[in-house]
Amino acid sequence: MKGITLITGGAGFIGSNYAARGIQRGNKIIIFDNLSRSGAEANIEWLRRQFGEKSFELIVGDVRDADMIRMAASSADRIVHLAAQVAVTTSVTDPRTDFEINANGTFNVLEAARASGKNPAFLYSSTNKVYGGMEDVRVVEHETHYDYADLPEGASEAQPLDFHSPYGCSKGCGDQYVRDYHRIYGLPSVVFRQSCIYGTRQFGVEDQGWVAWFIIAAITGRPITIYGDGKQVRDILFVEDLLNAYDAAFEHINQAAGQVFNIGGGRSNTIAIWTEFAPMLEKLLGRKLNVARGDWRPGDQPVFISDIRKANRLLGWKPQVSAEEGIRRLFEWVKANQDIF
Repeated sequence: MKGITLITGGAGFIGSNYAARGIQRGNKIIIFDNLSRSGAEANIEWLRRQFGEKSFELIVGDVRDADMIRMAASSADRIVHLAAQVAVTTSVTDPRTDFEINANGTFNVLEAARASGKNPAFLYSSTNKVYGGMEDVRVVEHETHYDYADLPEGASEAQPLDFHSPYGCSKGCGDQYVRDYHRIYGLPSVVFRQSCIYGTRQFGVEDQGWVAWFIIAAITGRPITIYGDGKQVRDILFVEDLLNAYDAAFEHINQAAGQVFNIGGGRSNTIAIWTEFAPMLEKLLGRKLNVARGDWRPGDQPVFISDIRKANRLLGWKPQVSAEEGIRRLFEWVKANQDIF
């Protein structure tokens, strides 16, 4: 893929990994980030050490600044829009900021793409939270995990939208704007409703990035709290597999434009967030973990598993890294870099 790639939120976990991939294949990369997230500056320094000071362009800016993002997007052939407020709990305590970043910020990036005159391919990182609690879907409880009673492949893109929590509303708003900019303006835009992405260079915290957070906390001796009963199930996707999906969307943009895809580990990479994850983590750690317990959090689905067959059918994509292998890779990275946490 030749040309210029703009990555909003490019100093974050996913963004810095995708920037590294683009630099390695000779793309011009523009990173647009306000550097407010923990680990953002460390990720920028890592990119500079790996590839050199001039290997990418860094614009320190905020997607809430419409003029600034318009300038940043003026030459882009592709835009990967990752900049966001990412925590449900933060959205509940400060819904206005959540809205301004996720909803209005996405609108600003879309308008910047439209104003550029280049009709860039536009990929939006949405979330499975747009489906809400999915209370209408029957769930069964097993000894160590929950599961869908009637969705053997997981939840498809046809699952009704039900924005739950300010975060779900703000990301859902962006999700629908991105879809509609293809219908109304012909922008080749794609929505990825992502589920539990994890991997190296992830500075997870308690309310976002739970796989990384549990590993970081276990290795560094920080307290761990399990909210709910720990049997909640997610399909987890290693970051390299997500980046392969991004590449596949751009390579098949004629088929992908205007489409929504559920992107996660799928049925083969499901795990209960504690009852099944803890034994794997304790084996890697070589000791038992003590955890505190807390109440269920707002909008926390007992189970979410992505039906990823549409992405396989239209993009030729499916995950390659198993949950066990990905968790081992992340554990080894955190252990080798624990001085930065």
